[in-house]
Amino acid sequence: MEELFIGWLKEYGYIILFLWSILEGEIGLIMAGIMSHTGDMQYFMAVFVAGLGGFAGDQIYFYIGRFNKGFIQRRLHNQRRKFAIAHLLLKKYGWPIIFMQRYMYGLRTVIPMSIGITKYSAKQFALINLLSAWVWAAITITPAYFFGAEILNILAVAKQHWYFALPVAGAFLYAVYTYFHKLEQHLLQKRQNRFSNS
Repeated sequence: MEELFIGWLKEYGYIILFLWSILEGEIGLIMAGIMSHTGDMQYFMAVFVAGLGGFAGDQIYFYIGRFNKGFIQRRLHNQRRKFAIAHLLLKKYGWPIIFMQRYMYGLRTVIPMSIGITKYSAKQFALINLLSAWVWAAITITPAYFFGAEILNILAVAKQHWYFALPVAGAFLYAVYTYFHKLEQHLLQKRQNRFSNS
């Protein structure tokens, strides 16, 4: 099964990378960096394709917000806290939030939809989004490209000692989740204090 999956990556690597990037998965970009290191993919093409995928994904979310405001309000009612944070960030930081949102766990799909709901220029969003996507792809793929051998060695050790690697990975993911959850609570409290003082 593992050999079959690797074979698919080598044969359909760019297509898989594009689709994976639409879903905004850094794991796919790291894999592309490793495959660029091993020569199974071309580095600049991988960055280009991954950037296009990330761009396409955020454009989809943007236009969901632009043309389906009622749907979002009905279906994503339980996400209203995150939409409130997204609006706060957009108002505070303006267009740079389009760059920042790719690195904000839990808000990456909400922010483009939130921007789409506003009267923000679709052309300006698309331009900034495209540049942001290529920067995001380069930042993620490049380290994996340069340190591909080291990453492959770590993966080999993790596969051999999975009983140790799984708890470490779980602890790391929990730490990331806890950090962004606390950040979310901080932003909501800040927004609530601002409204209470106005």
